Amino acid sequence: MPNQRLIVLAALVPALLFSGILRATPFDTAFDAPAAARVAAPLLQPVPAATYLDQWALPGHGGDRFPSLTDASAAVAESTAAAPTARTQDAQAAAQSITDLRKALLAAAMGLRDIRYVRGGRNPATGFDCSGFVRYVFSHAIGVQLPNTSASQFLAGIKVKRDDIKPGDLVFFRTHGRHRISHVGIYISGGRFIHSPSAGKSVEISSLDDGYWAKRFAGAKRPEAMALAANKG
Repeated sequence: MPNQRLIVLAALVPALLFSGILRATPFDTAFDAPAAARVAAPLLQPVPAATYLDQWALPGHGGDRFPSLTDASAAVAESTAAAPTARTQDAQAAAQSITDLRKALLAAAMGLRDIRYVRGGRNPATGFDCSGFVRYVFSHAIGVQLPNTSASQFLAGIKVKRDDIKPGDLVFFRTHGRHRISHVGIYISGGRFIHSPSAGKSVEISSLDDGYWAKRFAGAKRPEAMALAANKG
């Protein structure tokens, strides 16, 4: 508004001076008011604020101009577009991290195939029982310490639906009655899992669809450390 008033005054001053001259000097013809109005009309049109911002210099800044509205809009758009890109990159990095953890687990587990079953066994030198095998793999492959028994590992994990089981998740069974968790293995893919089954056998791969294991399947759990890494993705 102040700028528009200045423009109006600037337009009126010449008009008033011109009017004074008309009064002081006789003319043979009458003053053409419509013609004067047509000349002054363009001077009285309001100028958009963006024009002032773009053309006037900042005092004391060496002639630097205000950024135009177009430039400001472009800067905001660029900043907004960069945020989703950063979030996408973080999500991709987290997804790659959990994938690497799962690969490391399965590689360690597969490297222990044919190690014989020993009740209470905790390392390859003496043999493994089911929970000892799982605990050893998680500890040496990704540095995660799991509880000692299959029942306590079941309680420590986060429940996973059958259709959502991922490589590296734990699968549990009730092999000694219907109410007690007594066996655990590490899920691979395609319904297969690797475990140390029982006396007289060695670490091997079995299927959840096998009649014996399907009948005794109690559920799947994801160790908390794995769940936290997955949630970051």
